[in-house]
Amino acid sequence: MPNKLFYKYKYMKIVLLLLSFTILVSETCDKKKKQDKNETTVVTPSEEQVSIPTCIQSKIDSIKKLSRFNPPAEVNEYTYKNKRVFLFSSDCCDNFNLLFDENCKYVCAPTGGITGKGDMSCTDFTEKAKLVKLIWKDDRK
Repeated sequence: MPNKLFYKYKYMKIVLLLLSFTILVSETCDKKKKQDKNETTVVTPSEEQVSIPTCIQSKIDSIKKLSRFNPPAEVNEYTYKNKRVFLFSSDCCDNFNLLFDENCKYVCAPTGGITGKGDMSCTDFTEKAKLVKLIWKDDRK
């Protein structure tokens, strides 16, 4: 018979998936905004200003409302298959790290999960993606 810890992790995964789905669905409604209105300027820890899509900033703002992840949440920008994409770290060990395009459309989960290899729908990510920069890292204590 599984112990209570098993059920706790199972419950946490379900909650995270529901939260991710809710954020994804609510953010995809903004796709019709013009590109010039779809950018936000963000100051990263290095004080370098970067322009990121508003929907990505909204996802970051949603994470800021949650308890601090362990390890701390971060968002990295990559170029993958000639597209600008953003990788969101998960809140814990066996959860997927989610990849979104600049319109906040879910692309895949290239890493994370029980195997560490994500959802296996973009197995070439680690070889073909080019890290552009760190967009945000949660520096709360």
